[in-house]
Amino acid sequence: MAQRAQERRIDQFFFGPGARADEWRGLVDAAKTWSSGSGDSASFKEKLSQLEVTEEFHAYPGPRLMAALKERAAAGDAVGTLALAMRITQALQTRSFRQHAGDWEADAEGDAEMPDLLPPGFGETSARRPYFETLIVTGIPAANWSNLAAEWRKLRRSVDAFIYEPVFTGSFEDAFCAAMINPDLAAVIVNEGFAQRSRHDAPVLRSVMAVMERPEMSDSALALARTLKRIRPELDVYLVSNRDVEQLAGKPEADAVRRIFYSVEELLELHLAILEGVQDRFETPFFDNLKKYAQRPIGTFHALPIARGKSVFRSDWIRDMGEFYGPNLFLAESSATTGGLDSLLEPTGNIKKAQEKAARAFGADHVFFVTNGTSTSNKMAVQALIGPGDIVIVDRNCHKSHHYGMVLAGAQPLYVEAFPMTEYSMYGAVPLKTIKQALLNLKADNRLHRVKMVDLTNCTFDGHIYNTRRVMEECLAIKPDLIFLWDEAWFGFARFSPFLRPRTAMGAANDIEAWMHDPKSVAVYEKHRAVLGDNPSDDVLLNARLLPDPRQIRLRVYQTNSTHKSMSAFRQGSMLFVKDVDFHTVEAQFHEAVFTHASTSPNQQLIASLDVARRQMELEGYGLVANAIEIAFAIRKAVAVNPLISKYFGVLGADKMVPTEFRSSGFADFLAPGVNWGQVLHSLKEDEFCLDPTRLTLVCGTAGFDGTQFKGILANRYGIQVNKTSRNSVLIQSNINNTRSDVAHLLRVLAEISNEIERGLSQGGVKATSAFAERVKSLMTDVPNLPNFSHFHDGFRGDAGDRTNEGDIRSGFYAAYDEAGCEHIRLNDPEIDRRLKNGPDLVSANFVIPYPPGFPIMVPGQVITQETIDFMRKLDVKEIHGYDATEGLKLVRPEALATLGDRHSGTHGIKAAAE
Repeated sequence: MAQRAQERRIDQFFFGPGARADEWRGLVDAAKTWSSGSGDSASFKEKLSQLEVTEEFHAYPGPRLMAALKERAAAGDAVGTLALAMRITQALQTRSFRQHAGDWEADAEGDAEMPDLLPPGFGETSARRPYFETLIVTGIPAANWSNLAAEWRKLRRSVDAFIYEPVFTGSFEDAFCAAMINPDLAAVIVNEGFAQRSRHDAPVLRSVMAVMERPEMSDSALALARTLKRIRPELDVYLVSNRDVEQLAGKPEADAVRRIFYSVEELLELHLAILEGVQDRFETPFFDNLKKYAQRPIGTFHALPIARGKSVFRSDWIRDMGEFYGPNLFLAESSATTGGLDSLLEPTGNIKKAQEKAARAFGADHVFFVTNGTSTSNKMAVQALIGPGDIVIVDRNCHKSHHYGMVLAGAQPLYVEAFPMTEYSMYGAVPLKTIKQALLNLKADNRLHRVKMVDLTNCTFDGHIYNTRRVMEECLAIKPDLIFLWDEAWFGFARFSPFLRPRTAMGAANDIEAWMHDPKSVAVYEKHRAVLGDNPSDDVLLNARLLPDPRQIRLRVYQTNSTHKSMSAFRQGSMLFVKDVDFHTVEAQFHEAVFTHASTSPNQQLIASLDVARRQMELEGYGLVANAIEIAFAIRKAVAVNPLISKYFGVLGADKMVPTEFRSSGFADFLAPGVNWGQVLHSLKEDEFCLDPTRLTLVCGTAGFDGTQFKGILANRYGIQVNKTSRNSVLIQSNINNTRSDVAHLLRVLAEISNEIERGLSQGGVKATSAFAERVKSLMTDVPNLPNFSHFHDGFRGDAGDRTNEGDIRSGFYAAYDEAGCEHIRLNDPEIDRRLKNGPDLVSANFVIPYPPGFPIMVPGQVITQETIDFMRKLDVKEIHGYDATEGLKLVRPEALATLGDRHSGTHGIKAAAE
């Protein structure tokens, strides 16, 4: 059974709801086979026995319905068994059991009332109370759990804002498994007296627990509370004790518990505490006030005519806009920051409260809401934390907002290169050794004090995730006051997966903080230092796994997050997370950065959507993220096993996306033969880079399509939208919005396109086959080499050291403002080849960013090399930001470069050249 369970769920180890639905559909199929006479009850009973273990961790269908299934099967009632199994499965699929009491009865007659499946406005919907489940860990025998559940249900009142069902477990292991498997849990009650080991044989779940390195099994209620809080930090945990609750409440470990109750106190208080805890997460301070504001009679004498909608609904010409969006959008618009609203620039009321709730939800100390997208969040962070002349170690392939932020701040970027994936015309992420080498070179040049920040993208557009904790620890071992800015525009959802959370900036920062405060950390560090020696060489430091001194660390971590990219926020909704022990020293300038970049007329609906997105993720994010990951696995598997589709298309695994030297675990792919849970989780924990499972690079070059062409086919012919392309691939991203129907649609489209290719090749003869092979070769083999950053011209190097390559990008940027000091040369002009060979240098006057691949191949002040020109000449993309094909490359004239001379900051050097 253990091996079977492992085989059955290895591609669904993130516990998505689809896996559970598949198991129930399998049970129904077994019941159908039995009832049709083509099989017996043995297969059904075996599947039911397998389901029982994990179904105990869910409130529905519950022990009564499970017992009824077993009784009907034991009595040989194949028809009755099938009917009940189908009804339970339908209730699970539609989630009708959350609202309709009849779904909980084994002998209910007739079809259950259908739940509200349509969005508002597509039919009448009745008032409903949100549903959740509460895990109760108890030492009371399982035989009494049904009676206990009945007692809990008696506490329900019509005035309760929510409705919940209890789920009982009797051991540390089962509580852990329930928290991992059941996404509907919102609260946990831990009673003392529970057992340690599960009463079930669930080896797959035990292997997950072992890999996650939870504490040794314990009958301590506080130890269990801390374990559950670590894997599901959004859960409210309550402790019920019959001992000295005053002493328990005073222990440091009690920070994982929302409230401690003495066992003889009334059950009603505990019930009310559970509802209050959920209400605290359900509350959306800004959105709630915005709804109230929209219902008030308001006289508007401010500069926003669209507010209240009168100019729209009274118009003969734009009334259709009002009909399309509905009245609430306009009633909730205002340029006022009073009357129940708040100011985004200086929040003191409900926006401030909403940001505090977001900080709690995402594990930060502070959160800033941003309505101009993460491009603005990045520029805010760079401007607030970096000043003129400061050195920033930054991924050259990061989003352009980081580069422009350096220009605005007057910082000197020291570009570090990600590993290339030339075959797919994309870059991965920056190896840790490359970052350490940059720091050690700066140290050797006596310039380490100038380095203020390490600026990296996690995860990258293509899904490469850093080992964030290791990166920060090893860098802090070299310079303990480094600031880290992690651009996690695409990775915000990862907070709500226990598997991915440790690789987020805030997750790793919290882990480092906990380690710093652990009394054992100093001894661990001292042992580490003794191994390295008193004065280790740079070579030793470069190749050793470094630990920082916990007494010296100044933990300063910032994370930007495109909430709209992975959560239910409107476009441009972003958050900036802060976990900085020295934030008080930069708070004033942070507010100045907000004043600089944020609009004084932020969109109210964007702010509200950020508030609501936080609510959703705290209350159901765990299950939504599990579903998104499961959807991605379904796509991977369906493409791989379909003989026709896999002939022309394929999803790249870690073996193709991450070089071997960065995968110490040896992990190759989620669906590789023989892969087990332990290997996958070991990779997530140890490998320098791993892949975000929700991001799938689908190779289309093997089908004869370049990325841009295939993206257009998907959008124009089939209504499928994707974000990013490369020369021979498209990026498919699953998210909390996707369903299995989406997967079916995508696979149907890939099958249809594959069939068209097959027909074309079979009907076109040798000529068509040869042309197809040549096309595939040009896309998959004849790919241009990816250019690395060369260097800044000496005129923009200032006082840079001999071993490092930072430059004054600000002066380079403003060089382009002096038209007399610039020139244009077309890409195919022989003058370019002559100057590459004989000089003078070709120096870019601006950013040049082709899409795809979307990274800057030239930055202001950079010396252009042959490899960059070769790459541009081979590009077949139409969109190249910063390059006008009719005029050519914009370069700084050699005469202007020659007169740059000494330069302090800003545009001084260019002004001198112009004079």
